[in-house]
Amino acid sequence: MKVPRLRIAFIAAVAVLAAIPLSVSAQDEHVRHGRKYKPLPETSHIQVVVTKKSNGKPILNAGVVFVASTKEGKNLGSYEVKSGLEGKAVIDIIPRGSIVRVQVIANGFATFAQDYTVDEPSREIAVEMQSPREQVSAYEKNSGEESSRQPGVQEPVRPPTPPPATPASPETAPK
Repeated sequence: MKVPRLRIAFIAAVAVLAAIPLSVSAQDEHVRHGRKYKPLPETSHIQVVVTKKSNGKPILNAGVVFVASTKEGKNLGSYEVKSGLEGKAVIDIIPRGSIVRVQVIANGFATFAQDYTVDEPSREIAVEMQSPREQVSAYEKNSGEESSRQPGVQEPVRPPTPPPATPASPETAPK
């Protein structure tokens, strides 16, 4: 019985194509890195939800700054993310086991800042923004009450100026 050449060529092509994935996967097993290669650390998924304290509504476009450092104090960098429509800001590149300072800055609200230790794979942080407070001073008593000034640029309150003096008349002038 004679096998046509076309059938033999087809069987050989199928055998070669079947062997290709085996050779490619064998190459992946021996991945070599340079001498100074250091595997990336595991990272945490951090989600910050920014809301108004007065009514619980989300704050759009609030600046959320993440300042990461190791427990030994080495700075790992700072990252800024804006909050979305639901008031959420998400970051996935903070290494586990690091200390993260989260600062939230939004127009019309007092700035929020707090340090967190990130040891878990996922963390959700809820931030309730308050109206501006009086400025903290080392020279005055700080009560933590709401600011008596309205937000925005304001001119300082100045006492009224006295009216200009009227010139003396020639009849009353001293001689």
